[in-house]
Amino acid sequence: MRTKKNKNQSPTLLTVIVALCFFGYFFIKGQGSSDSASANRDPSTAVMDSVPATRAGEAEASDEETGDTASVQAAKGIEIPRFTKKRQSQVLVRLAYTTSYNKYTRCPNWVAWKLTADHTDGPYVRKGYRFHEDMDVPYPRAYYEDYKGSPYGMQRGHMCPAADNKWSDEAMDECHLLTNICPQYGQLNGGEWKDLEDACRDWARDYGCIYIVCGPIFYSDGPRLIGEHDIAVPDAFFKVVLRLGRNPQALGFIYTNDRCSGPMSDFVMSVDEVEKTVGLDFFAALSDAVENKVERQAKLEKWN
Repeated sequence: MRTKKNKNQSPTLLTVIVALCFFGYFFIKGQGSSDSASANRDPSTAVMDSVPATRAGEAEASDEETGDTASVQAAKGIEIPRFTKKRQSQVLVRLAYTTSYNKYTRCPNWVAWKLTADHTDGPYVRKGYRFHEDMDVPYPRAYYEDYKGSPYGMQRGHMCPAADNKWSDEAMDECHLLTNICPQYGQLNGGEWKDLEDACRDWARDYGCIYIVCGPIFYSDGPRLIGEHDIAVPDAFFKVVLRLGRNPQALGFIYTNDRCSGPMSDFVMSVDEVEKTVGLDFFAALSDAVENKVERQAKLEKWN
């Protein structure tokens, strides 16, 4: 005896078939879109993905950076500058500072940090910490041996100085990464540049907090090189310093990477002047009114 057909059976089966076809179509389309996106991907993004982060999600690279990267946005502070001239950059966020590293010069483009009164001293002294390569940047990179026997009398010059990192073992160790270092003439490193570093710590104690950015200056595309891995020797160094409060003030400095002698007043200039030389926009997180005021003047006497 033939079983009587259920009138609801066919519509239910048809619904299932239609649903499967629907989801199958969009699954295949999605796969195709993903493949297409990969095929049309900007090559600079591939460079970014290949660079390991110092701290998860906080390091990033770009071949021609003209502004803040996403990684800087994540850790943005008043001290973080913006590029106004294109250059290769890999941003590395450390415990005590942030740096933009240039794989072509093997030097930082800039190093920026906030220095508080509490961070001007501590139990961790420089002795016992060694300079070491930075595994977060691509090869070729700087090695300790690259500075040995330099024909130009260059030393390993800290950008963010060791004496600003005595407050933390990790900070002291990271400031000895060679991505925080530039070839610096010995008499400058231990002379006028050191005097400026000492003054910054005094200012941090006096005012509670200051913001600092410094780095190398290359005046030509063919700088001198040292070491097996061709570390570029800067022609000069810049430093800008900002303090806030009731009477915000900022100072800029440029020192030639050579024998420098004379009082600090011989090297001081406005932040605006430094910006024109190095292709960076400093303290852009400030309001325009405050930024314009502090960057167009250089009154060293206001810091004494």
